[in-house]
Amino acid sequence: MTDHPTRLFASDAAVRALGEAFLERALPKVEWTHEAHLATCLWLIAERPEVHPERDLQQLIRAYNESVGGVSDDTQGYHETLTRLYIRGVRAFSIAHADGALVKRVNALLVSETGQRDWPLRFYSRETLFSVAARRGWIEPDLAPIEG
Repeated sequence: MTDHPTRLFASDAAVRALGEAFLERALPKVEWTHEAHLATCLWLIAERPEVHPERDLQQLIRAYNESVGGVSDDTQGYHETLTRLYIRGVRAFSIAHADGALVKRVNALLVSETGQRDWPLRFYSRETLFSVAARRGWIEPDLAPIEG
């Protein structure tokens, strides 16, 4: 994967504003980065109990993508396996790091192993992870079992 510097958040308010803008479909497409995905997921888990990521994120992400002119098809947009894997990882991280300010937990996630863009490749070959089947639905890992 391409090497990108990790973009950290400045405050709890910045994380919350990002999450709210995502839910309201008001977040500019350029701001829907890898870091934004993970920060939003942790914020939902930590502060929005009415939103259940395993149940709701598929529809929320698809609706957001459509609102900014994107599509979810066999080559772009929503990716079920990646989303479910990262939800699992973010949830485990959130449980292990339940204390402290939201921004501190989000930034710790982003610099952790789980927060890395290539983290899914510990469990999946590129061929499997980027297949149409993995984009459309959950695929079990083909390289290593997922801990937890």
